Amino acid sequence: MNVTFRQLRVFVEVAKQGSVTRAAEALHLTPPAVSMQLKEVETQVGLQLFDRSGRTIMLSTAGEYFVVHAKRLLAALKEADDAMARLKRVERGLLTIGMVSTAKYFVPHLLARFHQEHPGVDMRLRVVGNREQLVALMASGEVDLCIMGRPPREIATRAEAFAPHPLVFVAPPGHPLLQQPQSPVAALGPHGFIAREQGSGTRAAMASFFAEHRFAPHIAMEMSSNETIKQAVIAGLGLSFLSLHTVGLELRNGLLKVLDIAGTPVMRTWHVVHLGAKVLSPAAEAFRYFVIEEGAAFLRAHDAPFLGHK
Repeated sequence: MNVTFRQLRVFVEVAKQGSVTRAAEALHLTPPAVSMQLKEVETQVGLQLFDRSGRTIMLSTAGEYFVVHAKRLLAALKEADDAMARLKRVERGLLTIGMVSTAKYFVPHLLARFHQEHPGVDMRLRVVGNREQLVALMASGEVDLCIMGRPPREIATRAEAFAPHPLVFVAPPGHPLLQQPQSPVAALGPHGFIAREQGSGTRAAMASFFAEHRFAPHIAMEMSSNETIKQAVIAGLGLSFLSLHTVGLELRNGLLKVLDIAGTPVMRTWHVVHLGAKVLSPAAEAFRYFVIEEGAAFLRAHDAPFLGHK
C-alpha cells in the first residue's frame, strides 16, 4: 500500500465531516482535489471506503476499520514531526523553484514569507514561459520543486494540490460587455481574442472551456507573454482569457475589468510538484509543506476582491 500522509489527512477529514465539500473547505482544497485523493486512497487500499448516495457519503465497513489505522498513523507522524522540530529549528541549503510565468505573480510573495521563517535557506527561481518548458526542467533535475497548474503525465511525479486557480475573461474599461449583468459565452462571438501560445496551460484551459460550450473564438493575436497580452487588451486590441493572479495590479488600478461571462471564473488548481524518484532536501521539504499549508489562504485573500466584483 502506497498511501501518503497527505491522502490520509484528506481521508480522515472527509470521514469526520461526512462531506467532500465541507472537508475541502476545512483543508483549503477544491472538492475535485479532495475527490481525487479519496479515489487514490481507495485504489491503494483495494476496497471501497465510503458508501455514496447522491451527496451523502458515509464510511463503509472497510472504511470504519481503516480510519482507526489512519488516525494512528497521523498521530505517529505528529510525534515524529514534533521530535524533529526540537532537534532542527532551521533548514539550510539551496532551494531551486521552477514555475510557469503565471505563478511569478504570487510565488515570490510566498518565498518572502518562507524566508522570514527559514533565513538559512538560499533560494533560486527559474521562471519559464510555459508548462512544456517547466516539465523539461523537472525531467532534467534542474529544479527541486515546481509550481504549476496541470501536473505532467509525461514523467513520474508527485503532485499535491494546494490552492484554487481562477481564470477569467478580461476587457478594457468601457467595453460594451461590461454593461451586461451577465453575458452568455455566445456574446463573445463578435470580439477578437488575444491568446497565449500553444503549449501554455492558460491556452489549454481556454480551449477546454470553449470546447465545453461549443464555441469557436476568433483568435486575433497570439502572444507568449502575459504582460504583453495585458497591454494589448488595455490598448483595446481585443479581449483575453487570463489567470486572475496575473491581473491583480491592473484590476486595482482600473486598467482592466473582469467580464461576467456565464460559467466563469474557470476554476483550475495550483500544484506543487517534484519528480517522484527525487529525495527532497530538508529545505525543499520545508517549502513544500509551507506552500501546502499557507498557499491557499494567501491566494484566497488575493482573489476575494475580484471574484466578488463583476
